[in-house]
Amino acid sequence: MFKKVTIKSDERGLLFKKGSYHKLLLPGTYLLKTFQQETVEILNVGEPFFVPDYDIRLFLNDPLLQEQLDVVEVEDHEYVLHYEDNKFVELLTAGKYAYWNVLKEHRFVRADTRQPAIDQALGQAFLSKTPGFWKALQVASYELGFLYYDNVLQGELKPGKYYFWMSTVNTEIKTIDMRQQQMDLMGQEIMTEDKITLRLNFVCQYRIIDPLRALEFRAFEEQMYITLQLLLREYVGTMKLDDLLKMKQEIAQYVLTRLNEQSGEYGVTFMSAGVKDIILPGDIKDILNTVLLAEKKAQANLITRREETASTRSLLNTAKLMDENATLYRLKELEFLEKICEKIGTISLTGGNTLLEQLNTLVHMKEG
Repeated sequence: MFKKVTIKSDERGLLFKKGSYHKLLLPGTYLLKTFQQETVEILNVGEPFFVPDYDIRLFLNDPLLQEQLDVVEVEDHEYVLHYEDNKFVELLTAGKYAYWNVLKEHRFVRADTRQPAIDQALGQAFLSKTPGFWKALQVASYELGFLYYDNVLQGELKPGKYYFWMSTVNTEIKTIDMRQQQMDLMGQEIMTEDKITLRLNFVCQYRIIDPLRALEFRAFEEQMYITLQLLLREYVGTMKLDDLLKMKQEIAQYVLTRLNEQSGEYGVTFMSAGVKDIILPGDIKDILNTVLLAEKKAQANLITRREETASTRSLLNTAKLMDENATLYRLKELEFLEKICEKIGTISLTGGNTLLEQLNTLVHMKEG
């Protein structure tokens, strides 16, 4: 008994006898011998080569079939980008794949996930179609990045966005901020030489010049913070409060110089430093305010006494000159008379004439 089977031009047939693959059938019409248990699996050449319940390797011993297939095997440490007619179709993971090469041109690009960085030459068109197979890491415009595979440094990365395959290799980018940065030490309690505990607010600016050196430190900023604390304690602890308040600028200069002596150890350069505030205990502030008020009062009294002394000295000098010079005495009289006449209108006396008239008559008499 026979059975007729027709295979179209966009199809291929796989002939099986008693369940085992026999040969490839090209487009055409065939009579199957059912008494010999012949069956045909018809496949569309526009689809990947796939036969349910059969391993692909069972068919690759047929030379005619091999000519019409593109076969690719993907290793465990690989991803393969599959292109059809130069258009990305899919990403292949570990396994063996076959595609009909009759209607389409297939191209395969291998990516070794042991080197997770995605080659920029591949472009980014495939990224949207392969979520979960890659990750993106970014270096900001003000940063410098360092690429690590399994905690081993691979190289330096400039600002930009980078893509990496998801794999067994742990990929990490450590970044360093290359901008000028500021470190604040706020409310640090320090005891002076005369046993007065004050609180100090200090600030310094720095810039990283050796990023790799900075990365070698665990908690890089904390290390510098502790160094700054120790330098301030070292300086303030050797000074009395009065001297400290007078030499705020010297504190900043001392600390900046000492920090830059150690800057190479941290891979930075310190740009500036300064004391923002010196906060004293309440009782010390009251004492200083009392002292300041007493000093200002003493200064005011001293200025008053100086003015009084100068005024008295001036009067004494004037009196001596007037005693020695009659003309000067007369001019002084006239000056006082003029002032009296300016400020007094009329003064009535029992003598009949006003005081101004009498003074005016007296002046004219003396002038005559």
